[in-house]
Amino acid sequence: MSMKGIRIEGLKKRYGSGDTAVDALKHVNMHVEAGEIVGLIGPSGSGKSTLLKCLGAVIEPTAGKMVLGSDIIYDNGWRVRDLRALRRDRIGFVFQAPYLIPFLDVTDNVALLPMLAGVSNAESRKRAMELLRELNVDHRAHAMPSKLSGGEQQRVAIARGLVNRPPVILADEPTAPLNSDRALTVIRLLNDMAQKFETAIIVVTHDEKIIPTFKRIYHIRDGVTYEEKGEGRSPTEMAT
Repeated sequence: MSMKGIRIEGLKKRYGSGDTAVDALKHVNMHVEAGEIVGLIGPSGSGKSTLLKCLGAVIEPTAGKMVLGSDIIYDNGWRVRDLRALRRDRIGFVFQAPYLIPFLDVTDNVALLPMLAGVSNAESRKRAMELLRELNVDHRAHAMPSKLSGGEQQRVAIARGLVNRPPVILADEPTAPLNSDRALTVIRLLNDMAQKFETAIIVVTHDEKIIPTFKRIYHIRDGVTYEEKGEGRSPTEMAT
């Protein structure tokens, strides 16, 4: 396992207690290498959202182990004091909706996170511009979110997810609102970013358009994960 990947062993999450207890996650094992993008697929109610919230340190698991890089972050209890800093600095989030701040322009939307982490204003903006350039949306750097197309908003959201150079990105249905070409473009961008920044990316999706692009897929059903080899088709080739 690469020092920058993520590993989950025997993760469980129980809501409630006694007769009303519900086991949302019963036994989850996953590993994602640095530079790898994997799919997470499952029907509604299978535990996908709960798993993503546990991985994102938003809710606390009930048992199991989570290792981020060389650090144990959860082992039958949190091993990290500042979960807010963990989420801010080491885990990037990309959602189905971009959730851009409407009164900040594109550059400020992306630069805000590193500023909050104590990075200087100049360095934060430099990082933001580098990513906007990588994602081919730098020409919109001073535009307000309401002036962007759906695809541009999603690319800005990806830049925001990457700007703190987190070792892990959790993408929740990032292509759901997009047509085939734009969906495949987003996956190609995520693949490129994973390799360039050695980021481990988990994509939760129902989107049949992008599932053939994953080399590995985790299925989750009734709170249990199963690994499957994917087709690993190139998003670029699929788009042509």
